[in-house]
Order: sequence, then structure tokens, then C-alpha cells
Amino acid sequence: MTAKEIEAVEAKAKGSSFYSAMKLMPRAEREAMFAIYAFCRMVDDIADDGKGTREERFAALNEWRRDLGLLYGGGVPAQSAFLKEAVTRYGLRQEDFLAIVDGMEMDVHADIVAPDLAVLDLYCDRVASAVGRLSIKVFGMDEGPGFALAHHLGRALQLTNILRDLDEDWAIHRLYLPRDYLEGATTLDDPRIDAAARAVARLAHEHYAKADAIMRAKPKGRIRTPRLMGAVYGEILSAMEAQGWAPPRKRVSLPKSRLLAIVLRHGLFG
Repeated sequence: MTAKEIEAVEAKAKGSSFYSAMKLMPRAEREAMFAIYAFCRMVDDIADDGKGTREERFAALNEWRRDLGLLYGGGVPAQSAFLKEAVTRYGLRQEDFLAIVDGMEMDVHADIVAPDLAVLDLYCDRVASAVGRLSIKVFGMDEGPGFALAHHLGRALQLTNILRDLDEDWAIHRLYLPRDYLEGATTLDDPRIDAAARAVARLAHEHYAKADAIMRAKPKGRIRTPRLMGAVYGEILSAMEAQGWAPPRKRVSLPKSRLLAIVLRHGLFG
């Protein structure tokens, strides 16, 4: 990526909870992560910005698939050229980029409302764990422990985001809480939503615990960044549990002082 492109991606990243973690990385790795982040933002915007018909958004995602084919096939891509350096340097897999596109297509195909647990797990794998599988290559991890970490931490982070964004998602006619836990609840005003959300929170905690066990085993590679991400999001999840999900809900965010303390503990000194 050019210096201007990196600056633009970094400006967008500043609004995300990943920014502090990415800033701790060496320059080459940070630039690769910003490139992955930029790709995710671009395809996510197709799924979520509400512009165009479903058919037009399908076409836009398929164009990304064709473009990635050119990138990996030695052609001249029109959209994904900024990924070339990261792909070459870190051996990023085409199948993981395509999985992310597939995840976005799930949102374009139809507004997801109360999926079953299997569909929710597939969605989390595509939109979050696939990002993790790309990231662990940048972190220098071996695929065995790295992909296991991506599996569990990706799901934990995505489930936390789902619980954090209930009202925002509902506003665009989406509800990612699985029907297995809803017990007949069909709106966010139903008091049973709290029990359903707490069941999802328990599932997220299981994934955080398994991710933490992998990192405690000290696998090869830089695990400071995923450790920090897990710590931040895990604390957000605990804060949401303390507040509960019964209406009216308030979006949970960590005070800057607490975020700094987590960065110092798990990032700089972790």
C-alpha cells in the first residue's frame, strides 16, 4: 500500500477496538494488518451500507471474487492490488479472503434473523475466524495452533460484537441471536432477550477460555496482539453481562483509562 493509502486505512481503523492492538505491531506487520482491515471494510460496506439492490450487491461481491482470482493467478487486479505485498510476504491464503466474501454474501442473500446455531457458527467462521486465519500468518504463528486460535478467538470476538450491536442490527432488520436460545422471543422488547443474550455470552466465554489456553501454551509467533484483543473484548462482554440485555439497553464501551490499563497489562507488558 502507498503511504497515502495506509494513512486513509489507519484513519478508519481509529474508530475500531482493534486499533490499539494494531499499533503495537512492527511496521511491516501493522501495514499488512491494515491491508486486511481495509479489505474487510470494503466488502463489509457492500453488505451493510444499504446501497443498491441485492442483485447489485451480489454482483459487487462477485467482482471481488474475480479480482482476488486475478491477484492470486498472476493477473492485474483492479481492486485488490493493495493486498499483494501482504499476500506475498506472509503467505495469506486466497480461500480465507473468499470465506470473508462468502460471509458478507450471507447478509446480502437475506437479512439474517434468528439463525440456528449451525448457521450462526458458519457466519462467525466466515466473517471473523477467517480474518483470524489471515492474521495469524502475519503474527508468524504455525497453522496448527494459529488456526485453532483463529477458530476460537474469532468466534468469541464476533459473538461479543453481536451482543454489543443488538439494537444497531435490529434497526437494519437483523437479529443474530440464535433461535435455539430465544424461546419464542421475536422482538428486542421481549424480556426473554436477556436470557438468550446470556446464553450467547456463555458460548463466547467458552471460546475465550479455549483461545486463552492456546496462548498460555506460548506457541510460536507474536501473540501480544490477539491477547490484547481478547482482553479488551472479554472485558466488554463482562460489562455487558453486568448491565444485562433487558430493554432499554445502553451500548457498552470501556473508559479510556480502563482501555489504557488493559493495553499496559496485556500489550506492552503481556
